[in-house]
Amino acid sequence: MARAIWSGVLTFGLVTVPVQLFTATEDHAVHFHQLQRNTSDRVRYQRVNERTGKEVDYEDIVKGYDLGGGDYVIVEPEELDEITPGKSQVIEISGFVDLEQVEPVYFDKTYYLAPKGEEYTKVYELLRAALEKENKTGVATFVMRGKQYLVALRAQEEVLVLHTLHWADEVRDPHQELPVLSSRKDATGKELDTARQLIGALSTDWNPRDYHDTYEERVKELVDAKSEGKEIVSEEAPPEATNVIGLMEALQRSVEQTHNRRGKKQDSRGAGTTTRKPSRKPAGKPRKKAAAKATPAKRATTTTARSRGTGKRELGKLSKAELYQQATEQDIAGRSKMSHDELVDALARAGRRKKKTAA
Repeated sequence: MARAIWSGVLTFGLVTVPVQLFTATEDHAVHFHQLQRNTSDRVRYQRVNERTGKEVDYEDIVKGYDLGGGDYVIVEPEELDEITPGKSQVIEISGFVDLEQVEPVYFDKTYYLAPKGEEYTKVYELLRAALEKENKTGVATFVMRGKQYLVALRAQEEVLVLHTLHWADEVRDPHQELPVLSSRKDATGKELDTARQLIGALSTDWNPRDYHDTYEERVKELVDAKSEGKEIVSEEAPPEATNVIGLMEALQRSVEQTHNRRGKKQDSRGAGTTTRKPSRKPAGKPRKKAAAKATPAKRATTTTARSRGTGKRELGKLSKAELYQQATEQDIAGRSKMSHDELVDALARAGRRKKKTAA
């Protein structure tokens, strides 16, 4: 069982719950030692005085801030300890924001936050469930190991997750740092519609187990092959950039290939036909056969037009790609992270709001 790296209390309003912090991730990368070439001798680093070439003991090292011209401001380790943010043991939530508002660039490390004992689970679960229902994240600060952190607290299934965040002045401005930026005018018209259709066709439920580190696998294969005196085949070169002139054709072919691959996958599972069938629809209806004979682009457009404004039951018969296309057209926030059922609920709520507005 993992050991807690921090313990204290979590507060929101006048509610307080004792909690513990645990590391949420671990490193599985292949690690190498540094050796001198043609030997098995380890290479190690030493703290060396660059003027004398002699090794310096750790206790004889102080910190120096470079003023330029060879001048330094010397700071002793205990002086830094005296100005640290203190030994605070409180994570105080100062406010709640929509999860989508926190840009991914601000996220740093991830931790699990757990109640400190069985007697605190009720208050803990109350906050977790409320955050989940409201789709909010709590913003807070706390101190750990002599350093203050800005954090985002959000609900995951059965557990609260704490993300340390970068401070605003730590995030670089892309307009100042990047040599080239695109213009919003570069993506318009039919090409944009087809690109959105491709994204909808490729949309799926998030399952982290579907992905794995292929580079680390190649590294392990290389190590095994070299230990057995074998050779390993290098990877192919990356594909060439898409020509602007052939962009539309590339998009259309991508959409067709995606639908064809999904159709074949359904056949291998016993669908009984080489034509892609929209999921969650009852068999034997003429409308379904007509949709199957249509092209992917026409079928998606027909289905969207047919189901727009329908109730939750009808929406539940659509595939996730078709639901996502509707959610995109209606600009539903957070749609890219929604499951099939969540998209159904969101579209149904949007339909009810439109009816009330029209009335």
